Amino acid sequence: MNPASAASPALPLALPALIRRPLAIVLGSLLVAVCAHISIPLWFTPVPVTLQTFAVLLLGLFLSPSLSAAALLLYLIEGAIGLPVFSPYAPAGFLHLLGPTGGYLLSWPFAAALTGLLRSRFSSRGFAPSLLAAATGSLFILLCGAAWFGILTHQSAAAVLALAVLPFLPGDILKVVAAAGAASGLSRFRRS
Repeated sequence: MNPASAASPALPLALPALIRRPLAIVLGSLLVAVCAHISIPLWFTPVPVTLQTFAVLLLGLFLSPSLSAAALLLYLIEGAIGLPVFSPYAPAGFLHLLGPTGGYLLSWPFAAALTGLLRSRFSSRGFAPSLLAAATGSLFILLCGAAWFGILTHQSAAAVLALAVLPFLPGDILKVVAAAGAASGLSRFRRS
């Protein structure tokens, strides 16, 4: 049998796999960009409330750790070069990464990978393991964001807590629950 003819039937099966990973990365970065524009500025802090954390956690729960991190790295690169993917309430481009929200943004590839890694360690793909993984990822984002905000603004720990953590806890709890519910629902749907 000719080796070239033996390989040709596998080519159509391999092509979707070659497309699937890059497509997941691009669509993941697009999801985060769309969620960035669902944004509410707060009058007392330069950090707006957005749906981006939900997208980061959902990608971490739904994709592999490497794919979710790659999607968020692509998102950060898109924003750094000036594409309109960041929240509209701050400077565009690379300066956005150096602003008060930079710690949150730069933590996202790591938070998504951490969330995905934690979820993959659980034997169950149900709601509770997804909730625990998403909550850990969200806490990581808040800690990185608060640390960056504190360094940048030279505020006291109490002020950083009041400006960069506490206002976002109720929304983050909702985002964690929503991401865990969506991911566990998608896992059930994929199995059926």
